[in-house]
Amino acid sequence: MSDPNQATKRKRSGTAAAASPSGRTVMVYGCEPLGDADSHLGTTLANIARKVADIAGYAFAGAYAAPGAGQPPPYLVPAQTLVGADLAASLGVQGESDLFGGVVPYAFVATKAITHGLVEPGAAAPQGWCEGFVQRVVGATLPGFTVFTVADARLAGKRLLALGPVRLKEPCGIGGLGQRVVDSERALDEALDAMQADIVETHGLVLERDLDAPQTYSVGQVELAGLRAAYCGTQGLTANNRGQQVYGGSTLTVVRGGFDALLQQPFDARTQAAVRAAMVYHDAALACYDDMVLSRCNYDVAFGPAAGSADRERVLGGVLEQSWRVGGATGAELAALAALRDDPRRTRVVASTREMYGNGVQVPDDAEIYFQGEDRHVGPLTKYARLEPESDGNA
Repeated sequence: MSDPNQATKRKRSGTAAAASPSGRTVMVYGCEPLGDADSHLGTTLANIARKVADIAGYAFAGAYAAPGAGQPPPYLVPAQTLVGADLAASLGVQGESDLFGGVVPYAFVATKAITHGLVEPGAAAPQGWCEGFVQRVVGATLPGFTVFTVADARLAGKRLLALGPVRLKEPCGIGGLGQRVVDSERALDEALDAMQADIVETHGLVLERDLDAPQTYSVGQVELAGLRAAYCGTQGLTANNRGQQVYGGSTLTVVRGGFDALLQQPFDARTQAAVRAAMVYHDAALACYDDMVLSRCNYDVAFGPAAGSADRERVLGGVLEQSWRVGGATGAELAALAALRDDPRRTRVVASTREMYGNGVQVPDDAEIYFQGEDRHVGPLTKYARLEPESDGNA
């Protein structure tokens, strides 16, 4: 992409709005390579912020800068979930109308680490750990443990291996990276021996039952400029430039309103179950952790037979992780929000986002490209979002 400020060769994504009467602007917080042509993260985030500004009717003002005297605080698009009420307050974030993302009280709350319980009472855990959250989400998550020492990881792994193969997950990993499956105690020991104990102690490690060829759903809720929408859809995997299977995009059915409105849709039983699991997780987080602010919520929910099980009819399912920041599905979320804003009669749309590696990617004419070029780390990559033609605006 020759011009980092140009979101698409076909269609500008998130063209910056003229200054709003309130003088409020949209700024990106916490992204050093913002807008860099060879950074898909920086370019994508800049273009997402432009789209947010367009929908909200604000002006896009680039990277965060403290407002001058008499100026309103900016509406923030943080690169990561904000940690701590004090930081949020210092940035002018007081509620959902002040950012596209989330605020959590402790760093581990923003990661996969909160999803499972400790291996035994009194096991190592960070300040702020809430066992009440874990108890609330039992049944809405897969069987598993979160640990904060290598010794606890070995104990948790052995317990789960008695049931079948185990997936080890770095809590901060994204896009399917930072994960490994072990099917024996020897493989478990090899995996744990390769880990740095201090990193496990700082960030934790998730161990859970592995699923065989799971179907992963994206369930979420977004709120922007007084407009709320909820969605459920499916994710796909793709091969990156190293041949690894990583996140390849989502196709979302998006409805006007919150999670309750989503449940009114004529989804099949499995999709309904994914929505309900996400709602349990969402409500538990708000109930158990103080000072939460969530305007962009996404939950990955997977269903599939337990790996190594002879009973292929027995399906496990639950929330794998949460995202309370800009994520892979955000391009589709914003495309849907813009459509709902533009037509007040419209109650449902279908939107998609795609991430495709390699050169020569064909992009639909009506897509908004968020990145297309040579990323400094992952090589050639194209990321785009669009409304699907089968969208039913009056459903």
